Amino acid sequence: MPAPEFCLPDENGKETCLKDFRGKWVVLYFYPKDDTSGCTVEALQFTAKKNEFEKAGAVVLGVSPDSGKSHCAFIEKHSIGITLLSDEKKEVLKKYGAWGKKTMYGKEFDGVIRSTFLISKDCKIAHAWPKVSVEGHAEEVLAKMEELQ
Repeated sequence: MPAPEFCLPDENGKETCLKDFRGKWVVLYFYPKDDTSGCTVEALQFTAKKNEFEKAGAVVLGVSPDSGKSHCAFIEKHSIGITLLSDEKKEVLKKYGAWGKKTMYGKEFDGVIRSTFLISKDCKIAHAWPKVSVEGHAEEVLAKMEELQ
């Protein structure tokens, strides 16, 4: 299945598009909010494995509805080493099915569904994790990528 094309600003406002990475693997992960506990753990785990992803020919992109300013503060505070993209209009989140109904404390609301997509060198979705558990997820994605290569 082809991965939906997108162009989003990174933490510095530079437009980043999926097509820019044709010929590389892309780990596209969607997370709810900068500087929250689960999102921080996930970003730090991807940062810790960044060199391994690069050696395997992959780039890691995190996407949330937060602003570039929020991403910059998050990156600086926690020494995050991966690119974070802002989807303030939630258009890409919706394209990938990462925006929808969630329930917390018995209340239903719309929000980011933590999910990850492994996109192959020819921009096809090679594997999807529709509901991610944070702990060990970066290792799981790396293992799947190595299995598919």
